[in-house]
Amino acid sequence: MTVESLKKLSNTELARYVIDVLRRMMLHYGIWFNEVVHQLGLEEAIRLEEQASASFFPIAIKRLSKTLGFKTEDDLPVGLVNMEKGKLISLIRAMSFNWLAGDGVWFRTVEDNYDMHISKRCNDTCWSRYSPLEAAMIKSFLQLPPQSGLDGLEQALDFRLYAHINEQAIERSDDELILRMVKCLVQGTRKQKKLPDYPCKSAGLAEFPAFARTIDPRIKVECIGCPPDEHPREWFCAWRFYIPK
Repeated sequence: MTVESLKKLSNTELARYVIDVLRRMMLHYGIWFNEVVHQLGLEEAIRLEEQASASFFPIAIKRLSKTLGFKTEDDLPVGLVNMEKGKLISLIRAMSFNWLAGDGVWFRTVEDNYDMHISKRCNDTCWSRYSPLEAAMIKSFLQLPPQSGLDGLEQALDFRLYAHINEQAIERSDDELILRMVKCLVQGTRKQKKLPDYPCKSAGLAEFPAFARTIDPRIKVECIGCPPDEHPREWFCAWRFYIPK
């Protein structure tokens, strides 16, 4: 499409096209990551993604700043850095909810077109790849050492996107960490609709060990309870993290 072709579009059509371009960027970036996983393995893909993102996002932000006329400092939009802290936190929460909405929409779309079994298979595989990627990004953001133990894990769990959506409780001792999901948006919504718990244990078994192992390879995980398991009213799922002696 040439500039002349774009000029024929209305402002509404151009705005819709902007969102479509963003969608293509997200998909292409994700396809690259997925193919590197296929060719070189997940651990190497995570390492290379950190290098690629460190180059890509400053380039992208600089180009957008010139186009939209906002200033940058240290490769960040100045308006974002200077935003009131409460609004920044609200923005992070809104983005986290959008992340979960995207996850849920994908699950429902596959389920509606096929069945729950196939959708769960896709979901569990996604978590097996996303969870170590998120852990690696948090580990880098917090500058945790390679073996930060349960202290590092406790910090990292607080920076997961889920931590901005659900209410979780952590109980610590010297040799173990217990994570309980006190309020879960997905399960809470189902409860309001008088639906049974979503059986998410298979996803948790893919998610939590991969996350913990990325933070510190020594950490092991044990499921205390997760749907379809029976659980008390005080929590929906609970997980024990420990380092074997």
